[in-house]
Amino acid sequence: MTEPRKPINQGAKETVVDGGTIVAGANDTVADDGAAAPTAAQPIARDGADTQVHRAAADTRGRALNEAEFKTLSRRSLLTGAGGALAAFVGWRTLQGRPESGNIPDVLRVGHETNERVWRTLFRSSAEAPTFDFAESSMMRVNGRHGIRDGLNRATWELRVVGRDGELLGTHQVDDLRALPQTEMTVEHKCVEGWSHIVTWGGVVFSEFLAAFYPEQADAKYVGLSTPDGDFNVGLDMASMMHSQTMLTLDLQREPLSEEHGAPVRLTTPLKYGTKNIKRIGTLQFSDTQPDNDYWTVRGYDWYAAL
Repeated sequence: MTEPRKPINQGAKETVVDGGTIVAGANDTVADDGAAAPTAAQPIARDGADTQVHRAAADTRGRALNEAEFKTLSRRSLLTGAGGALAAFVGWRTLQGRPESGNIPDVLRVGHETNERVWRTLFRSSAEAPTFDFAESSMMRVNGRHGIRDGLNRATWELRVVGRDGELLGTHQVDDLRALPQTEMTVEHKCVEGWSHIVTWGGVVFSEFLAAFYPEQADAKYVGLSTPDGDFNVGLDMASMMHSQTMLTLDLQREPLSEEHGAPVRLTTPLKYGTKNIKRIGTLQFSDTQPDNDYWTVRGYDWYAAL
């Protein structure tokens, strides 16, 4: 004798169909005869002797798949994933076997150099990074302490400027920089780790510092900058240094730099990743050859680091 069908309740719904039970959720559809219509991911128990429970599946287009089709699709996905993992492993092992250039496989270094050529070609001194209102900026996180782990001795700090032949051209105190025209800009600082932050910098545009003290060095091709302890070094092309948004920075969020953010003077430029925005500059040197001691470049990163 067949058990009579039960009404479908609100919320979780249960319907008995010829001795088999279909459990339908609150949002499942119901067939015209009162039975819940199977949906993707809805448990189904077959009537009769075959009581195996399985789920009706759907492909990426929402079409219903029967059990055989679902198993075929699963096997295909497994094989595709395994093939991709194998290809990645073989590629990695191939890279590991390549000769090194600048502490990374030569093919990766070639990729860095190709990117540099492209960005140098696209560079325009008149093209500026986007700027923002001060209200959109906020205090930036401290990220990286290379070259500034030792405490700052403000009484002995000075900015040493060195010429192309290694001669000392001059030294400067913070007051020398404060006496020059001050510029404020709110820009986006970007890190190679994948985060960015809108921040307000204040200080001296580098091109104005150069014009005031060392105009004869304007035709140098590169500038190298180092922390006082010599532990952290960066190199930049002169075109990027002379850009209107490259600064010898004294202030962050309209307050003097803290030691953690690079006091008393750091470099900031929205044209480059944060790896080039050196904190606590101790030495600035002009050069006609690309500096070869850039901290992150010798560890495998891109020298040009353009954005």
